[in-house]
Amino acid sequence: MTVEALCAALGEASVLTGEAMAPWCRDWTGNYAWAPLCVVRPRSRDEVAAVLRIANEAGMPVVPVGGNTGLSGGTSGDASIMLSLDRMNAIREIRPEARLAVVEAGVILSTLHEAVEAQGLSFPMTFGAKGSCTMGGILATNAGGSNVLRYGNTRDLVLGVEAVLADGRVVDLMSELHKDNTGLNLRNLLIGSEGILGVITAAVVKLVPQPKAYATAFLGMDDVGAALGLLNRLQEVTGGQVEAFEFMPRRYVEEYARLHPEARLPFDDQYDVNILVELGATAPRDVEAGPDGQPPIAGALEEALGEMLEREELTDAVVAQNEGQRRAFWALREAAAEVSTARPAIICDVAVPLDRVAEFLGRADARLAGMDRDALTVVVAHLGDGNVHYAVWTEKTGEARGEIMEAVEEEALALGGSFSAEHGIGLAKQPAMTRFKDPVALEMMRAIKTALDPKGILNPGKVLG
Repeated sequence: MTVEALCAALGEASVLTGEAMAPWCRDWTGNYAWAPLCVVRPRSRDEVAAVLRIANEAGMPVVPVGGNTGLSGGTSGDASIMLSLDRMNAIREIRPEARLAVVEAGVILSTLHEAVEAQGLSFPMTFGAKGSCTMGGILATNAGGSNVLRYGNTRDLVLGVEAVLADGRVVDLMSELHKDNTGLNLRNLLIGSEGILGVITAAVVKLVPQPKAYATAFLGMDDVGAALGLLNRLQEVTGGQVEAFEFMPRRYVEEYARLHPEARLPFDDQYDVNILVELGATAPRDVEAGPDGQPPIAGALEEALGEMLEREELTDAVVAQNEGQRRAFWALREAAAEVSTARPAIICDVAVPLDRVAEFLGRADARLAGMDRDALTVVVAHLGDGNVHYAVWTEKTGEARGEIMEAVEEEALALGGSFSAEHGIGLAKQPAMTRFKDPVALEMMRAIKTALDPKGILNPGKVLG
């Protein structure tokens, strides 16, 4: 009866069953597969509300899904109503003077990038899946990416949200205010909740001036522990213009080369530590080309790197001389998901204090060696914000894989870190919530979940179990 009721409310063309559901029956990694009851594709907030009213009355589970690019099993939904927001893809408004945009949940990240760039602005959230991930998924997981160093996580880039609760009621928090001290921050509660409290349907997001010039370099080093000092020095000499500071060890670069033999690597000789650094400038004094044809920001980067090479703080450095070379540098970094999952992998997404990344890597490697001498690691890190993606290639199966993930997480927590940095909890990290999260914090979260979704229909089993 539920499917019939959904068809009556939205029209049969908006309710998929059978083979038509195939794109929504697995995640992109292949680690999770499921058989939904149906897939519903509403076109508006009111249709989302209708779906949730029907599901709530019937006690049917509802799993929201965006671009389905997650890594934690957050969209797994056996016997559920899969609620795809892909048709709700309007950029309702771009307001250049206020530097904001109003977007629906189904807007693809790269589409928003292109739209605001035409206005000389940027929505400064970016990562490898930008061509397929949607704003709804970004909001639901409080996504991070490569520019957190300068611009922050998703919560830092959102002014307001609109969401539909489990019983179909709409909560309108579409504020355009930078200051609004009127009670609890429900916006930030919904952002990062992975659909267990409500379905985010739209948002007001902040925009920033589009950099008019970039200076991008690939650096070779022997010691990742020295990289933080390098970052701090670059921030000082450029006035805080570092947008990205990404770490890739030797194995990562070698695996990328194996997958992409046609690619030209930044260095002929490979180094144990590789850093991609990018500066972005908007001020005319930093972007207007001088007599040598290069913008001052590029000259400042080259000068700083030259001094570091003389002091032997760097082993090698190459600065991108054109946009094509810059894109090639970024292609290497943004292939992280492809490289990490080239073999069956345990994906650990942890965060540690900035000055303890090297210590974490040493501890995690030593712990892993004691558990599986044949395991290999493929690491990539947002070094500027302490987020380490620690992937383990192992032949271990079953419970042994969970034990490896737990061991890596324990090493992060021992250094004051987190077992989840930006991928969300979903199913993969739910056991860690039970093991490691403060019991009182868990109790508070479950109380909020029960208050907003008493029947437990919204993305059941995720985050809190």
